[in-house]
Amino acid sequence: MKVHVDEGRCCGAGQCVLVASEVFDQRDEDGIVTLLEPRPAADLHAAAREAAAVCPASAVTIDDDR
Repeated sequence: MKVHVDEGRCCGAGQCVLVASEVFDQRDEDGIVTLLEPRPAADLHAAAREAAAVCPASAVTIDDDR
């Protein structure tokens, strides 16, 4: 799995951080998403997928390695 974030699309809602704080964080100055783990461990895959699903700006996308 590879996680991507589009900072230009991010609206700073923070849903990704609430769902997967091991994978995402937010910049202090403007709340824009930062990616901590572009290739998260298998135990974080479900949380990363949920974060992508709940992102109101569709700023988080997932590429499967399959």
